[in-house]
Amino acid sequence: MKALTGRAPMKSPGKPSLRRDVERLFWREIAKGLTSEEAAIAVGASQAAGSRWFRERGGMPTFMLSPLTGRYLSFEEREEIVLMQAQGAGVREIARRLGRDPATISRELRRNAATRGGKLEYRASVAQWKAELMSRRPKTAKLAVNERLREYVQERLSGKVRRPDGAPVTGPEAAPWKGRNKPRRQDRRWATAWSPEQISYRLKFDFPDDESMRISHEAIYQALYIQGRGALKRELVACLRTGRALRVPRARSRQNASGHVTSDVMISERPAEADDRAVPGHWEGDLIIGTGRSAIGTLVERTTRFTMLLHLPRMDGYGVEPRVKNGPALAGRGAEAVKDAIIGTITTLPEQLRRSLTWDRGKELAQHAQLRIDTGLQVYFADPHSPWQRGTNENTNGLLRQYFPKGTDLSRWKADELEAVALALNNRPRKTLGWKTPAEALNEHLLSVQEAGVATTG
Repeated sequence: MKALTGRAPMKSPGKPSLRRDVERLFWREIAKGLTSEEAAIAVGASQAAGSRWFRERGGMPTFMLSPLTGRYLSFEEREEIVLMQAQGAGVREIARRLGRDPATISRELRRNAATRGGKLEYRASVAQWKAELMSRRPKTAKLAVNERLREYVQERLSGKVRRPDGAPVTGPEAAPWKGRNKPRRQDRRWATAWSPEQISYRLKFDFPDDESMRISHEAIYQALYIQGRGALKRELVACLRTGRALRVPRARSRQNASGHVTSDVMISERPAEADDRAVPGHWEGDLIIGTGRSAIGTLVERTTRFTMLLHLPRMDGYGVEPRVKNGPALAGRGAEAVKDAIIGTITTLPEQLRRSLTWDRGKELAQHAQLRIDTGLQVYFADPHSPWQRGTNENTNGLLRQYFPKGTDLSRWKADELEAVALALNNRPRKTLGWKTPAEALNEHLLSVQEAGVATTG
C-alpha cells in the first residue's frame, strides 16, 4: 500500500466522518448568536457534539469561520470525482470538468484512496478524512517552546499583587478552579491580571530589540482556552478579567438612578476640556457595593486613567445599635463618610489635578456642595440611566470586580490593601495610553507641568 499510495500506512479510526465541514457550519451558526445546542441542531449534528466542539475550542472558532480556499479540493469536488469515475471518465476528463490540473486529480486518486482489501478504491468520505488528517499542522505553540516568554506571560497574567514596598498581598482565599466560570458572588484570586492584549503590546516596550519576545494576544487566548495547546494551564482563565471558562457573550446590567441633583450641576454644564480629555484633573467617581451595605469608593482620572480607592470602614455602633430613619449611615457609605473619604484622598494631589468630579446620581454624594467648598473640586452628575457618560469609571469598576466580586464583604479590606490593588491597576499598561501605564502617564504630566513652571520662572 505504501508503494501504491506513496504515503505511510494510516491507521483508520473507524468510520470516516465529515466533521470539519460540519463543524465549520456549526461555528458560522454560533457567530449568528445561537447556542451550541441550537447550532448543532441547525447543521444536523447532535446537541452533545455541539457542546463538545464548543468546549474543546474554548468558545473560539479560530479558522472555522473562514471559507476554504480554492487551492484545496473540497468534499463536493471529491464527490464529483467519485461520480465521474463511476461513469468511466478518465483523469484528464475529470480534471477538465472540475477545472483542475490532471496531476492534482491523479495524486488525489492515488494518495487519498481507501486501501482495504489490498487495492485502491476511491471514496469521497475516506479521501476527505485522509486529507484533513494530513493537513493538521504539527506546529508547537510558541509559549510551549519559549520558556522566557512563557514566564513573562504567566507573571503578568497570574503574578501576585504587591504593596508599594514590594511585599506580596495574599488577598482572599478563593475556591479551587473547577473548570467553570468565576464563582458568583464569592471571592476571587487576586493576581496581577494583565489582559492578553496588554501583555502582547507591552512586550514591544520591555523587549524592543528581542524579536523572540513577541506573541499575539490571540495566541495567549488560544493557549488558555483550547484543549491540547499546552503551555499555559487551563485554570489561569480565572485570572482573566471576565473569569470565563469559555468565550461567550456577556451581558451588562444598569443601576437605577436617583434624582436628588439640580440642573446647575448636571453633566451638560461640565467644561468642554473635560470631554476631550486634553487636560488632566477631571475625575469620575462611584461606589462598588458589597454585602452588608459595605462599599469601596473609586476615583478615576479621565485623561491618564489613574485610579484611587476610597476606604469606607464601618462606623462605631454598626451591627449593635438599631437602624434609625434619617440617622447616621453606620455602614460607612453615607454622604458624610463619602465626602470625608474624597477630601482625604483628593487633597493629596496637586491643585492642578483637582478640576472636576463627575458622579452618578447616588445619594452618597448628597454633600457635594460642601465637598466643593472644602476642595475646590467642581462636582457634576450624569444623566439618569446613562452609565456611558462615566465610561472610564464604569470600565475601572469592572476591573476592580476581579478583586472585589459582587456578593462579598468589602468592609474587611484595610486601607493599605486597597492601596495595593490600586497600585496593581495603575501599573497595568493601557491600550488607550499607547501601552503606557496610568502611573507613567500621570508622572509624565506632572514632570511637564514642573518643567513649564521652571521655564516660566527662569
